[in-house]
Amino acid sequence: MNFFERQNRSRKQSARLVLLFGLAVLAIVLAVNVIILATAGPRIELLAMATLGTLGVIGISSLIKISLLRSGGREVAREMGAVAVPEDTPDFHLRRLRNVVEEIAIASGVPMPDIYLMEGEPGINAFAAGYSPSDAAICVTRGALEKLNRDELQGVIAHEFSHILNGDMRLNIRLMGLLFGILVLAIIGRRVLIHGRGVRSKDGAPVFAIALALMVLGYAGVFFGRLIKAGVSRQREYLADASAVQFTRQTSGIAGALKKIAGIQEGSKLQATDGEEVSHMLFGDGVGYSSLFATHPPLLERIKALDPSFRPEDVTALRQQYAVSPPSGLDEDLAMGFSADGRSAMPAAGIEVSIAAERVADQVAEPASDDFQRAGGILAALPAPLRRAAESRELAMPLVMSLLLDGDDGIRQKQLAAIADALGPRESERTAAMFGDLPGLHPMQRMPLAALAFPRLRREPRPTLLRFISVMDTLAHADGEVQPFEYCLSKLLQTQVWEALDPSRRQPRGSERLHALQHHAAALLAVLAKVGHTDDTQAQRAFSAAWEHLFPGSAERYAPPVEWRHALDEALHRLDRLQPSPKQLLIESMTVAISQDGRVSVAEAELLRTTCACLHCPLPPMLES
Repeated sequence: MNFFERQNRSRKQSARLVLLFGLAVLAIVLAVNVIILATAGPRIELLAMATLGTLGVIGISSLIKISLLRSGGREVAREMGAVAVPEDTPDFHLRRLRNVVEEIAIASGVPMPDIYLMEGEPGINAFAAGYSPSDAAICVTRGALEKLNRDELQGVIAHEFSHILNGDMRLNIRLMGLLFGILVLAIIGRRVLIHGRGVRSKDGAPVFAIALALMVLGYAGVFFGRLIKAGVSRQREYLADASAVQFTRQTSGIAGALKKIAGIQEGSKLQATDGEEVSHMLFGDGVGYSSLFATHPPLLERIKALDPSFRPEDVTALRQQYAVSPPSGLDEDLAMGFSADGRSAMPAAGIEVSIAAERVADQVAEPASDDFQRAGGILAALPAPLRRAAESRELAMPLVMSLLLDGDDGIRQKQLAAIADALGPRESERTAAMFGDLPGLHPMQRMPLAALAFPRLRREPRPTLLRFISVMDTLAHADGEVQPFEYCLSKLLQTQVWEALDPSRRQPRGSERLHALQHHAAALLAVLAKVGHTDDTQAQRAFSAAWEHLFPGSAERYAPPVEWRHALDEALHRLDRLQPSPKQLLIESMTVAISQDGRVSVAEAELLRTTCACLHCPLPPMLES
């Protein structure tokens, strides 16, 4: 099952969630009416009021909860009592966690998520939350940091990135919001019952009856809520485990994490916080549901799916072992020879590569072990001052702006003046200083460096971010000609910032058909063919080959737009609404358009990766040949 097939599955699960929610609400309304009929008889006005009241409580509660979660992953993490992991933390465990998350983010081609820690939780667990990759947050327990070695931690984080890439996070937040509307009846039932406790007189009987009825309905809501979560979540956990193995190309990491959950006394249970609301998001069972309501497959089954040789009696042996010697991820890392960050050296990469359309489409949201090695190498090779700047609140924005400064002194001075006008003289001075650290930066490192700065950027106030996006556009146009890298960087940041500013509303519908968007597809392919080929005849040939791949047997005139940036912006905005399967075909055609001459430069690869990111189809740092 590739990325596009998983997207189709996610859409079906969303429809299933709405259906289950509707059935649960219908069952609760029917129960309310049955209670009224039994106690007050067939009074139409009372039945109507009760029905409307029940629907109102559920609907309003769900809307309020969804509204509270509109900030995305950060809000969910904070609700769980988690704290943000500082970028410049000296804590080894937190530094190792940040390195792992950075590597997987770059390897999978998604924005760097915010990282949170559940400090008071000794069990091994984690979750990813958000509406889209641009507002995602990954949260881990202190137990996961201290008890897992680097391979195991990488397996857990890769599992959570699978949820980010497969669109599970948006479904999870919707699930939280919708189920709160049902579960709130349990809260009302308990409160009314507490206040009605001790009322046994004849006059107090109606109050006690109402309290009892609400309590029953409340627990009916809990029953349906847990049933829905179980029905939606279990198979996704199997898929995320398999995806983690596919990402890391080894089973020992995630299997080792699951074995430690089975062996340690704390397991994966959350102790300091109530995991009811996020139980369906967690890496392991954080609540302890019965099999009927379990949001995760049985732990032994998950382990056996990864390690068929594992036996039930092995759990007993692990418990005995860890009772005598609790697991320590740090000790295991040192024993296996990991360094403080554990990264591999970056393999040599040429300026140009040859690629195959189908292989590139297969890479969408499918990072492999060599992608992790490349990502680690890219990070390790970054100059230390630039990496520190990307993690600095004061320097992250100047660093990104410095990537667009021109080599010509006159043009650069105009750019710095524009920065001073929009963001102040201090930001302009910092940007000029950062420009001096850029010589020698490999072209392949520019976009990953900007990606590392993104978590800091999105924490800026909304007015500052809006001015920053405007300045980035000004910098790109300063010399009157926008180069592909300039467009890529400004466009990618613009897309990610807009999604981070209002995550709950930034969702492509995914319902458009390809034939309805032929004009936009033609504009996109024409731009890619023109940028990817210096000779106009070759560009026309590339466009025709791409169009034939997209619409076999049809013909379209090669007519690259004069204002290619605006045409590309509009095309990407509309084509992002395509259904998953047509998107796969479109990406294959885009690859054909830029690779018709048999070679793809770094600039062309950046443009392809940027357009794919705007279509929410992330690519790893190296394209497969």
